[in-house]
Amino acid sequence: MTSDTTGRMAGRITDRLADRLTTRRGLVRLLAVLLPVVVGAGLALVRSGMDQSTAAMVLVLPVVAASATGDRVAGVLAALAAAGSFDFFLTEPYYSFSIHHRDDLELAVALVVVGLAVTEVALWGRRQQAAALRRDGYIRGLAQLLDAPADSGVQERAVAIGAAITEALGADRAEWVGTHPRWNDAVVGPDGRVTSGGRVVPVQRVGLPTEAWTALPVRRGDRVVGHFRVTAATRVVRPSAEQLRVAELLADRMAAVLERDRA
Repeated sequence: MTSDTTGRMAGRITDRLADRLTTRRGLVRLLAVLLPVVVGAGLALVRSGMDQSTAAMVLVLPVVAASATGDRVAGVLAALAAAGSFDFFLTEPYYSFSIHHRDDLELAVALVVVGLAVTEVALWGRRQQAAALRRDGYIRGLAQLLDAPADSGVQERAVAIGAAITEALGADRAEWVGTHPRWNDAVVGPDGRVTSGGRVVPVQRVGLPTEAWTALPVRRGDRVVGHFRVTAATRVVRPSAEQLRVAELLADRMAAVLERDRA
């Protein structure tokens, strides 16, 4: 299979994954709008025996559910839909978006503010969880490297370092190649920046290339003695600057392995 064929296959896989992600996001946002409306309509059936503040608290629940998806737009839509449902179903005049009482207006505004705050808190929690998972990946990768037997050869060490790089970046695979990177490879520099064709690739935004390899050069002095070829074709991988720096440091260990083998 040629590299062009592989690139086309990777591109098709990436396009399908992007389409699924877009479809899922659209469904989540649709439900984020519909669920508060359904809850508000249900509360309208028992509004005579329920305090409005209690009803407003119940309407916060679908906002929390929408925020838990990690989609800020879904959380905002849910907050606005909850406020609209509260106004339409639970404030006089009923089934109208008019508000004649100051207390009702304050509750509606508070519902929006609380909904937006819950959304931001949920997103902050997901970011912290993602950061913790990345750190766990670094540790697992280093553990794999350190678990290699002391008398293991160059190939065994290369496989261990490649596995550690894969864990650190969240990529599909990283394998040792004892040559210079190809002309069209994206290259990770010593500073952690990724360049392709002389231009910096904003991988935190667009992700690692899916139709080309990403190379982590290994140097002995000023000479490149090989590189780790990173594959990220089955999904979009957006490594942080910290992840790229860790991967670059792991790749540097290969220089020590080669030096020891030569000695």
